[in-house]
Amino acid sequence: MNPYPLGLILSGRRVLVVGGGQVASRRVPALLDAGADVDLVAPDITPALRALADAGRLRWTPRVAVPSDVDGAWLVHVAIDDPEAAAMISAVAAEQRVFCVRADDRTAATAWTPAVTRHGSITVAVTAGGDPHRAVAVRDAVATLLASADAASRQRAVDAETPAPGAGSGRRGTVALVGGGPGDPELITVRGRRLLLAADVVVADRLVPGLLLDELRADAELIDASKIPYGPAAAQEEINRLIVSHARSGRFVVRLKGGDPFVFGRGGEEAVACAQAGIPVLVVPGVSSSIAAPGVAGIPVTHRGVAHEFTVVSGHLAPDHPQSLVEWPALARLRGTLVILMGMRNLPAIAATLIGNGRSGDTPVAVVADGTTGEQRVVRATLATAADTVTRAGIRPPAVVVVGDVVGALDDVLAAGVWSNGHPARPKPETGRPSPAEGPTMGR
Repeated sequence: MNPYPLGLILSGRRVLVVGGGQVASRRVPALLDAGADVDLVAPDITPALRALADAGRLRWTPRVAVPSDVDGAWLVHVAIDDPEAAAMISAVAAEQRVFCVRADDRTAATAWTPAVTRHGSITVAVTAGGDPHRAVAVRDAVATLLASADAASRQRAVDAETPAPGAGSGRRGTVALVGGGPGDPELITVRGRRLLLAADVVVADRLVPGLLLDELRADAELIDASKIPYGPAAAQEEINRLIVSHARSGRFVVRLKGGDPFVFGRGGEEAVACAQAGIPVLVVPGVSSSIAAPGVAGIPVTHRGVAHEFTVVSGHLAPDHPQSLVEWPALARLRGTLVILMGMRNLPAIAATLIGNGRSGDTPVAVVADGTTGEQRVVRATLATAADTVTRAGIRPPAVVVVGDVVGALDDVLAAGVWSNGHPARPKPETGRPSPAEGPTMGR
């Protein structure tokens, strides 16, 4: 069976996804990146999908799918383990002449999801007659050619330290701590992407770029670290156990994190756990959102004559929390830039503490949400008004808070209309979905 290759224009068009597990988690980001209006129907969904639903990027109906769900869809993705339910949905789709992807049975589908690699405006999709292993092998070969301008760089893409795909069996396992970058899937490093494509097991955080997961080998095991059912401390212990256990079985494990593994990513704890177990560890730094998100939004964390220093702190604990290790009074006395990660919930207390210890309430503040992605929003305020402004604008995590005069350092450049962050704003389709309140924004 030879499929007819076609690129679907899904912007503003309804796509039904049935199922909320790992397969859906890998497919939905690509649909959203294509501008599709995604309806997700499943009794339960992964934390990654729930985050997309909470952010208003898709609609989630928490129940089993029914035939009427297909009505009005341009495309259907069925990603459930129940063959009868999957057959029912695909039969309804066939009756309505709607193409349907079946994760459980490609022979019963009317459309296939190819192995995909993306390089800027170039998208390569490989079907290989429905053989996922062959499709991924061809896809990876094409990706290597696109990423390498000459034979020498292609040779480096398979250097000795990189485990070959599927080479886990019979050899000592290795763990790679890979920084996935701030949100744009193209901002992962070349080495990080190469190791990700070679992984036998990928343990991924909730904030990693979703499109990267769509490029994994078909036989790679994906573990959603945010789904581990423990409290934060116990969950980290379980993550440590998982990566060590899989590596001991001879598999190549990639621990994929948002940003950089060692910038509030607990990469150090995982490296220690591997070392104690005698597991070799590769560390691949990532682009940290603490610098990238402000930069893409037109805010340099340092600027000549404005700021000669910047400090990055975690705001996940309130300033008066007994376990907080941040010297907030000392930070208030600094003249440089203050970048706060994970500080949205405690922003009112943080702002009050900084003002109470000497930082002017008129100090410029910018909050960059979903930095470097097509959903990026930037809200500006002052230290005295930031908390109320963010609340009114409906800004939600993940977001980076920047405090300091650098917030306005490039205003003239931004006003000239020549600033581009590589993510030109797409027209937002009318989907009937309520839009969050929009504060002053830029850099979409």
